[in-house]
Amino acid sequence: MTNESTTFTATDLQGFLDEMINHDRLALADRLQRASERLAEYGPLVTSGRGPEGGMWSAHDVLAHIVVLSKFYGVIFHKVSSGKMTELDLLNNVGLRDAMDEQMAQIDPNELIRMALDDHARTIQGLRAADAGSMRRVVKVDGGETMTAEEVARLPLISHLELHINQLLQALA
Repeated sequence: MTNESTTFTATDLQGFLDEMINHDRLALADRLQRASERLAEYGPLVTSGRGPEGGMWSAHDVLAHIVVLSKFYGVIFHKVSSGKMTELDLLNNVGLRDAMDEQMAQIDPNELIRMALDDHARTIQGLRAADAGSMRRVVKVDGGETMTAEEVARLPLISHLELHINQLLQALA
């Protein structure tokens, strides 16, 4: 094995890190694709109907929330990765989420599925088209914390979506 450390430069290091970021970026796109495929498979089993006020969410409620989070965090990812957003008041936006969930819960489940899948397709395309520099872009959240575009895609979008798809499956059981 050749020892590269004596000739490794800052540029080489940046290239190495970019390669790892790009690998993870494509893996995130694949995760979102798989989650979207699961939603396409199980979503048609959802029937209209709300859960009891203050009680467990029905499958329709979960699906409505999936639409809200898919749109919201997909747009945030796009804005952060493109450099169009550098600050995010997440706490106040989470408060608006409840109103959006209520509004989406009035829509037929089949339309909700279509909306979510369309949003996922746009975000998957954005993930596949982004570069390492775009994924490193940072947004300041609620005045102190920061998140990269990669973290926005991975945590509040994809991981959050995966958890709610599991919740949807439980609600359907």
